[in-house]
Amino acid sequence: MKTPFVTRGLRAALLTGALLLPAFAQAGEPAMAVDPGDPNLEWGPCPPFFHADCRIAVLHGDPAQPNTDVLFRYPAGESFVEHWHTSAERIVIIAGAMEVSYEDQDTARIEAITYAYGPAKRKHHGACVSEEDCVLFIGFEQPVDAFEVASTDAE
Repeated sequence: MKTPFVTRGLRAALLTGALLLPAFAQAGEPAMAVDPGDPNLEWGPCPPFFHADCRIAVLHGDPAQPNTDVLFRYPAGESFVEHWHTSAERIVIIAGAMEVSYEDQDTARIEAITYAYGPAKRKHHGACVSEEDCVLFIGFEQPVDAFEVASTDAE
């Protein structure tokens, strides 16, 4: 059975705006800038197959729709299980260092201010290998989701 990233409770919170910053992508909307250290950012839980201290904050968009930008924070020294996303991911590491292994590729080390691209439906796993938490900006092309490989296969 597939385990979607946005669980029913989190989906309800996201859709009602509890985790969203004010602006959605619309014609004529104002420009915006968000500091990842802003104490007003609302961080919510990650999927249950990630570490309990993993957090996500929606920066722009609606996670149930295409083109959503999020911050992803993963605890220092912790690994994450193999999973995949329906969408490609466009990633910029803001803080920390990660080692990430994509299916059929060598492990890559990505550090702060590095750009990374994760293809749609490509299985991957890894760890935050720094002494500080890893913080990533992730732009999703499709609605935000994550599926644990132990639960299902990317087809």
